[in-house]
Amino acid sequence: MLMQSCGVLKKPMAGQGILVGEVTDSSALAQVRLTESDTLVDGDVAGMEGIVVFTLTRESDQEEISRAQVDAVEFRDYIARAAFDELEPNTAYLIHTEIGTHLRMMNEGPSARFKTHPGKDMSVPVQFAVVTCMNYAKFHGDNRIDKEIHLLHNATELADPYSGPDKHLGYPGLETLLKIKPDFLVGAGDTVYYDTPKEPRAETVPEMRQKWHEQFVQPRFRDLFAEVPTFWEVDDHDYRIDDGDITGNYLPSPGDARRMLLEQLPYGEHGDMDIKTYRTYRVSKELQVWFVENRIYRSPNAMEDGPDKTIWGAEQKAWLKQTLQASDAPFKIMISPTPMIGPDSLHKFDNHTNLLGFRHERDEFFKWLVDTGIGHDNFYLITGDRHWQYHSISPEGIQEFACGALTDTNSRLGVNPGNPNGTDPDALVNQVYSQNPKSGGFLLVRVEPNGNGGKPELIFDFRDEKGVKLYNQSKQ
Repeated sequence: MLMQSCGVLKKPMAGQGILVGEVTDSSALAQVRLTESDTLVDGDVAGMEGIVVFTLTRESDQEEISRAQVDAVEFRDYIARAAFDELEPNTAYLIHTEIGTHLRMMNEGPSARFKTHPGKDMSVPVQFAVVTCMNYAKFHGDNRIDKEIHLLHNATELADPYSGPDKHLGYPGLETLLKIKPDFLVGAGDTVYYDTPKEPRAETVPEMRQKWHEQFVQPRFRDLFAEVPTFWEVDDHDYRIDDGDITGNYLPSPGDARRMLLEQLPYGEHGDMDIKTYRTYRVSKELQVWFVENRIYRSPNAMEDGPDKTIWGAEQKAWLKQTLQASDAPFKIMISPTPMIGPDSLHKFDNHTNLLGFRHERDEFFKWLVDTGIGHDNFYLITGDRHWQYHSISPEGIQEFACGALTDTNSRLGVNPGNPNGTDPDALVNQVYSQNPKSGGFLLVRVEPNGNGGKPELIFDFRDEKGVKLYNQSKQ
């Protein structure tokens, strides 16, 4: 339907730009949301029905590879998503879009560039970034009635909102990442916060959608997404509420929570409600990555810990072990929305580190990693969720790297081994690095096929939001 204002036909915009996701060595997804504006209006970005035509070309010769026409409809929050397959490995592609309300009334839409993964047969340098904890309300401090009430969150002291003159552009770390231009970006959960502020928090589908709209309309997100493809996980804040599981008679419901993550993020094609949000990809000859799902399949947090209590669920756990054993990748990285080693705060009970949480499953998995030899064969954990960067080694020798909060306003100091208020009061964890002073930032991961001494090298590189190097660790 054509929208009309004061006798003038209203043209759709793409206020949130274009988002490319789930790039493999032969496929990719791309999405555009049609909107009435390209900025926030009354705190949201209203959608608009229309058509998006996606055209995929090879960057080297501009040859058209594929074209897809997708309707943007209200039921899908006006998001049009296209799938491209049969692509060539390690090849740069361009996606151009046209947007409009009718095929005879189309205008130029946003464009994006991405490169397919090299795949298992190619030794090519690869670099990706991992981010988490992007709390919009803490950064912007919008509409605060009272700092200690309106934005009260987890009983923690709130930092002042960002006050730089570039605040309207969004998080400074995104600009830094655009300059680095990694091969892909991993959002490891807590991309939006349905429960910040706590009152009112997002409970309904429109309220949940608004959180994604205000986040991705920020210019630095649009700029980054046009150049860097993405992979996504969700954690508690962008699933239901802080430390939430699938129990409890409150909103958002587990059904709406799952619907929103599949709608707003390019996990799979439109309408594929059966898609698994846990998956693994062989990025290159040297690297394979795993993304685990930590909210949808979990047991109740309040359940007594033991062999039947699980974050992953039986099916995902079996898949994880099977795919790890089947992989011949020299470097194996599992990216988790929540930590397995930490240490973490004593009061929490929703992750694998917590004393009343899911330690039995963690201990069983770590024993399996050691028994199979995978745990000591260049297998590494990366976690989101925690608001500080760290590098920790478990008593079994398993290593975990926490990417830390993206923004200064959502960062804090960590919980160190030996802290009686933490999950490792006996200092059993060897924490090689813990960020101090606190700051926002991200984790860069690089794979060099011909690293030090001509051997493949894996580098974990911690940066603050301005790109300053804080700590790095090299593995061979």
